[in-house]
Amino acid sequence: MALSAPGDVRPVAEIFARRTAPGRALAQDAARVAAACHAMAARLHRGGKLLVFGMGAAATDAQHVAVEFVHLVIVGKRAFPALSLTNDVSTVTGLMGDEGPHEVFAHQIGHLARPDDIALGVSDDDRCPAVLRGLEVAASRGLLTVALVGGTGALEGPIATSPAVDHVVPARSDDPRIVKELQVTTYHVLWELVHVFFEQPGVLGPGVVR
Repeated sequence: MALSAPGDVRPVAEIFARRTAPGRALAQDAARVAAACHAMAARLHRGGKLLVFGMGAAATDAQHVAVEFVHLVIVGKRAFPALSLTNDVSTVTGLMGDEGPHEVFAHQIGHLARPDDIALGVSDDDRCPAVLRGLEVAASRGLLTVALVGGTGALEGPIATSPAVDHVVPARSDDPRIVKELQVTTYHVLWELVHVFFEQPGVLGPGVVR
């Protein structure tokens, strides 16, 4: 992007333009997103909890997702049990030292999860070994598995193509900043649609409370 004189809005327009196609692609994945949300809502309705995890910047996303589900961020909405597996520094660093970084989430899922739970893994590039391993262990224990992945080749990487992953929502961009922006939008939509399903009587079965 070339530098320009003050007042030249072309660089700003270019920055926004780079986000247009990936944003539209996410909107076109509405059915994929809705399917993931309905499956998550069904697990939460059965008493399951949400376990979220990611490495690096995605660790912050995991914390963001967990707090939004467990904390009443909008008055009148219901809270759900959710936990970020990146929160406990002692546990994370201990597991990295003893078992290696690839096992840091898998180990926790193996000891904390129940079959009705949900494992939500976040990877900026669809190649994070620790996220993949966590999802594999989750699947082997009967959890619902959901992955947020990124990259222009999203849906082609090892996480998206793994048989252990039930639902994949891609952020189709090779710019990690745009991937991150789209993933934040995605998990806000996940939160909102889970609540929508809970607010529709009969959608999840008897006992749904508004």
